[in-house]
Amino acid sequence: MAERKRDAEFVEYVSSRSAWLRKTAYLLCGDWHRADDLVQTSITKLYVNWGRAGGVENIDGYARTVLVNTFLAEQRAPWVRRVLLRTSDSDSDSEEAARLPDLEASLDLREALAALPPRQRATVVLRYFCDLSVEQTADALDCSTGNVKSQTSRGIDALRRLLGARPAPATEGLPT
Repeated sequence: MAERKRDAEFVEYVSSRSAWLRKTAYLLCGDWHRADDLVQTSITKLYVNWGRAGGVENIDGYARTVLVNTFLAEQRAPWVRRVLLRTSDSDSDSEEAARLPDLEASLDLREALAALPPRQRATVVLRYFCDLSVEQTADALDCSTGNVKSQTSRGIDALRRLLGARPAPATEGLPT
């Protein structure tokens, strides 16, 4: 009986947070399919430790930490599984229809974010997408606040360099 209640709580939590976890995973890895795999692995780890997670004050923070640690562990592996799958035009059309259209600036930011090293990317995502403080980010990454500050600073500097090189949008026809 208690196990059913536990499972129901877990299903309810995952159902309400899966889109948020997927977006966070995408910002970490830059690929929707890989983000899905990261979320699935993280949800599995979360389920195994749901008894412990249910006792924490901030379940979202716990889940986010599991997700980030899963991403970083994958990056540290001696080999990173990367398989390029060629899809047919109909598959890519259905995938495009499932997503909201991206703006050009959003694509540029995602490309620049993908160019960052994993730790810098993780700190930038946690600080600016997840809106965590330096201390909360340090707790999530299990490192010092100084490390978070330096990684964030380096990441932001790299993003500025990468995004500063793009051409300014055309202003022809716009009121001045």
